[in-house]
Amino acid sequence: MIDPRWATARRVLAVRLDNIGDVIMLGPALRAVRAGLPEATITLLASPAGTTAAPLLPWIDDVLTWRPIWQDVGNRLPFDPAREWALIHTLAERRFDAALIFTSFSQTPHVPGYVCYLAGIPLRAGESKEFGGSTLTTALPPAPDALHQVERNLRLVEALGFPVADRQLRLAIPPEGWREADALRRSVGLPERGYVLLHPGASAAARRYPAAACGEVARLLTAHGWPVLVTATEREAPLAAAVVERAPNAIPLVGQTSLAAFAALIAQAAVVICGNTLPLHLADALGVPVVALYSGTDYEAQWRPRTVPHRLLRQPTACYPCYRFDCPIGQPCLAVPPAAVVAAVEKLAASSRAERSLAAPAAVGGDR
Repeated sequence: MIDPRWATARRVLAVRLDNIGDVIMLGPALRAVRAGLPEATITLLASPAGTTAAPLLPWIDDVLTWRPIWQDVGNRLPFDPAREWALIHTLAERRFDAALIFTSFSQTPHVPGYVCYLAGIPLRAGESKEFGGSTLTTALPPAPDALHQVERNLRLVEALGFPVADRQLRLAIPPEGWREADALRRSVGLPERGYVLLHPGASAAARRYPAAACGEVARLLTAHGWPVLVTATEREAPLAAAVVERAPNAIPLVGQTSLAAFAALIAQAAVVICGNTLPLHLADALGVPVVALYSGTDYEAQWRPRTVPHRLLRQPTACYPCYRFDCPIGQPCLAVPPAAVVAAVEKLAASSRAERSLAAPAAVGGDR
């Protein structure tokens, strides 16, 4: 039964000011809130990057975009208290009834909770390891650090009484995303299905499989007859170029897609190869097998695929998990031979084909 205080909320703020993948993993929790409060307006407060995930999450109504000082890494934001007051005033103008503050195992909800308090939001829920006075009206005791982020998010809404009927990641790719992906595929001569999508980048350098090894993976796959699509953001263009230099038959796609089209390209891949980064979560939501070159920066249990066939490749190291953004000792955790990556891809692809052949014939038509 939903907490009576929350059952009457009509304007709900969901706070998740992190990367795109973190917002994607909010899906099951947002879906539960939408089912429990069908008449409510759900607004996502997200970072500029996280905002781009909104079109894939049909359970929210609108988005507020903010770059918060409490998520600032490296003191990139200038000293500007007036800027923070602007956020408080913006939230106050929206007259929210309740705020759900979603965090990872290492983050505190009390700073955003205090911002919501100052904005006049009467209900504020989050999970906390620390004492924060009354910044939260519902302060959930901490979960184990190794709990998966999707389950961490669900744990918060379940504590408020929202029933959870479906714990699986899901996405809704809009029609324009499919059309854009189809046009991109045709422009580079990529088949509609049966290709490998290789994403060498990640927001943290410590999570990136070495470019030379990544290029060798792409070269071996193309030699085995696989079309290989190498994807990267504009910022990662040099990384993609280094991969394709070693695998000239691979097809680079750098910074040319919307997030919806990128998700559609993943949905049509036979296998996705990536690190602990966005494509892993998109593939998990879209039912696509994943070979994850998973660095020792984090517990696998926190972010790993939950429902799709996958292989996690990591070398055991004494420093696991280090939680570092860079590695001072040469990434021994990612010393995975390229041949082992290719073998994992082909084994997953063969298993997936066998499962499809045993399945009942698919219905003609349907959503896409």
